[in-house]
Amino acid sequence: MSLPLSVSPDVAEALGAGDPVVALESTIISHGLPRPRNLDAARDFEGILRERDVTPATVAVLDGTLKVGLTDDELRRVAEEDIVKVSVRDLPVVVSRGGSGATTVAGTAFIASLAGVRVFATGGLGGVHRGASTTFDESADLPVLAQVPITVVSAGVKSILDIPATLERLETLSVTVVGYRTDEFPSFWLTTSGERLDWSVPDGAAVAEVMAANDALGRRSAVLVANPLPPEQQLDPSVHDAALAQALAEADGLTGKEVTPFLLQRIVEITGGTSLEVNLEIAANNIRVAADIARAWAARG
Repeated sequence: MSLPLSVSPDVAEALGAGDPVVALESTIISHGLPRPRNLDAARDFEGILRERDVTPATVAVLDGTLKVGLTDDELRRVAEEDIVKVSVRDLPVVVSRGGSGATTVAGTAFIASLAGVRVFATGGLGGVHRGASTTFDESADLPVLAQVPITVVSAGVKSILDIPATLERLETLSVTVVGYRTDEFPSFWLTTSGERLDWSVPDGAAVAEVMAANDALGRRSAVLVANPLPPEQQLDPSVHDAALAQALAEADGLTGKEVTPFLLQRIVEITGGTSLEVNLEIAANNIRVAADIARAWAARG
């Protein structure tokens, strides 16, 4: 069976010319935002890149084919059809059945890397869940990043997760983590989690240098760029703390895959939609930084 990979003409042309390309995930479109706002947001995200002369490569699985770069009609399908979330472990089943799905961080990183895309912007990375010492609940994002040579720009991980344990796991997996103009790890809605980072970079050119060194060392692992929202754009910390505490209390008794969607939805409800608006700011902020990194990487030739 040949590799069921389809790279859009504009992405293929940009990659062939050595021009900057940034991958975007599709789960935020299909599962992370309400309709019809999700389609507008997806177009806006791609527009941020095009305004910076960077080619967007939104990733999804459509009719059994791994897609890197979507047409507007394909973007609409992801936004309007009821499709499943697809991580790396799901790909063989979805492809073999000719199915469609929106790719998670892990799925997007894996597929984008197959096409040769080196920079990927997402909102928040998956991580180690609270109580993982008994449930063993850990996102597939982490081990996949240990195996895929892509640079991921993320606003840390959501505060519903165990952030110290996530950082420990990233260290164990030897995933390089750098703070973008910060030495503190962000916690998605908040500028900082209070966890210190060993390394910080000042700009996209510095990230490109790290990428080049990672390649020269023969490492086949990701570089994670932790990019916090400016303090004035973060969710009010007191609102965040109260919403998180209430959502966690209400989630008592839930297990497995039920927990995360419940917590995220309840936080949106408790904050009156404010957390959702911050989500959009996070995504846009990460995409802008990813564009700078991709441009710096392309400039290296």
